[in-house]
Formats: sequence, structure tokens, C-alpha cells
Amino acid sequence: MNIRRAALALLFLGALSAALHAQSLDGMTFNGAAGLYAVPTGSTGWGRVTDLGFDLGISYDFINKNPILKAGFSFFKLVEITVAEDFQREAAWISGPDTKRYNNYDTIIGVKLQLPASKTAIALGGNLQLLNHGQKDHDELYSWRAGQVYLAATYAGLLFNMPAETTLVLGYTFYERSGSSIDYGMGFDLVLLPSVFQRYIHWITDFSNFSYSMDPQGINALHRGSLNTGLRLDLGAVPPLANRVKFTIDIAAVDIFDDPDRSFALGAAFGFRLR
Repeated sequence: MNIRRAALALLFLGALSAALHAQSLDGMTFNGAAGLYAVPTGSTGWGRVTDLGFDLGISYDFINKNPILKAGFSFFKLVEITVAEDFQREAAWISGPDTKRYNNYDTIIGVKLQLPASKTAIALGGNLQLLNHGQKDHDELYSWRAGQVYLAATYAGLLFNMPAETTLVLGYTFYERSGSSIDYGMGFDLVLLPSVFQRYIHWITDFSNFSYSMDPQGINALHRGSLNTGLRLDLGAVPPLANRVKFTIDIAAVDIFDDPDRSFALGAAFGFRLR
């Protein structure tokens, strides 16, 4: 039933995006920030294109079977505010290994400020993570909070004579259960064979020692970091749609270094200008 709902949501995004006039800019990370898979980029969801933009997205991890719904607003070509809801299965030790209940929710609220820059997109960002709420019988014991602050820089260049953007992230994560961690991530967005595919297919890869939250069911960076790679289909790059609506589809292998965290995920994001 939950897989069916995720599939219907993806179809809904596709149908709605097709009805809009679009451009594709940054896609969404798993927690909703403009970026790659786990690594946010140095720009907001709509960069310098418009003063007001709106994005919606969904990701679905087929091994862990958890959908993530997300939304974001971009304001004044400077500020991005996002929210994501991660629907996770109830812990197996509570209701058994065959549990199908999605009552373990994580809410992630993010903000990003893009700094004035000439060639390199630089942003200060952060997020607040409200973790493991929804288990009414266990909230007082097992719900907790975490937060992350980061600096992200994205610069454009060429890789193998193909346009590419490289992103570096440094940050710090604070978590309520005592302790903190220094965060590092990097990734690239390569326009794959533009002479053949125009700008419609991107190869996305990122590596980080942090995930989209401190309590993920996918992209678990707690072991040896997380490497994620896949294709991003940029349907908003179709010329009549450019700079109007974004529509991206992600096909990704996530956390491919480590078993049993290795998984496969699909995602989609669309957005449109509000002015």
C-alpha cells in the first residue's frame, strides 16, 4: 500500500510538472535542500533566476521502503527555506521484523543563505532535525533533536570536456544525545555527453561523512561515510521550459560502499516561479 502511494505521488509530480512551463535548476537532496543527494550546493533552489520560487519533491528508498516528502521556497535570490518529512517504519524491536507501520517520523527544517559571489556560488546553511516522533508510546524516551550548520561552495568547470559543477561542504552537527561531529562532503554534477543528450542527463555523485539527517534509514554515513551516485534527468532543460519550471528525476544507488545499507532510490522534484 505504501509503495503504491509513493508511485502515485511520483505520477502526480510528473503530471503536474508536465502541465507547467519549467526550467530545471538544482534538484533536491534527500532532506529538501537544493543540491545533490546528501550534499547541499552553494545556491538556493532557484539561484539568481527569480525572486520567488516554489519546489516540491519526493524520494523513495526501495530497500528501506521509506518515502520522504519535501517542499521549499526561494526568496529574493538569496534565501531558501525547506521542510522534509521522512516516513520511517516502526523499529523492528518494537513490533517485529515484518512491521509495516509508518509511525516513526522525522521532520527536517532547513534554511540556506546564498552569499553574493561572482563565479563561485557560496551559501551558509543549516537545519533542525526533529527525530523519532510519532511513536506515541515511546516519544518521551526515543524522540530527540539534532541540528547542522554548514558552508557550501559550488563552482563550475569542465571534466573530460563536459560541463561540471563541483561542490565542497564543511559543517558541524550537534545532537541532543550528547556530542557533535565535524562534517565534510563533496560531489559533482556532470552534464553527461552534452553533444548527444543536450543538457538533459546529469551524472550526480557525492560523498560525505554525514547523511540527510542524524537518524536516516537510507544514506547511512555512520560506518565509513556514504558514496551515492546516479543519473538526474533534467526535463526542465527543454528550451520552451527553461527558466520557468524545473523538473528533475533521480535514479540513484545510495551508500554503495556498505552492506546492508546499500540501496536503490528514485526521486523527483519540480518547481515553478511565483513571480
